[in-house]
Amino acid sequence: MKIQIEFDTSLDEEVVTIRCPSLTATVEQLQRTLAGVTKEQEKYVFYKGDTEYYLSLSEILFFETGTNSIDVHTADDIFQTKRKLYELEELLPGYFMRVSKSAILNTNQVYAINRNLTAASLVEFQHSHKQVYVSRSYYKALKNKLEEKRRYE
Repeated sequence: MKIQIEFDTSLDEEVVTIRCPSLTATVEQLQRTLAGVTKEQEKYVFYKGDTEYYLSLSEILFFETGTNSIDVHTADDIFQTKRKLYELEELLPGYFMRVSKSAILNTNQVYAINRNLTAASLVEFQHSHKQVYVSRSYYKALKNKLEEKRRYE
């Protein structure tokens, strides 16, 4: 794979173009990675009561359905978002993934998975006491995603 950088002072913003003979897994991974870099640098608005907080996605461990809203968990705090889980699933970069009917987690933050063959498995996060369950139907997809990330890092 060749990488070229061209300067064009007439552009208002950066444009990344990928040219390839066919869409391969490597090209798809590159596209997801580039998309994730730009989204990770953005600050997103989350709420706690009447206060707005601006957080980057890298700070978020997981999103989970709460009593009346979607809870946004960081290592040591909980915020809310006005979006639904299915909206977040479409918006978030590729390193986030749905792991149950009620949760989406940041795969970059996964520290350990306590596997349970008969029920949901438990995901632990580094530097946090928080945990989230992965339902049996999502477990294999999560393992595959983590394995794929490990290969490309």
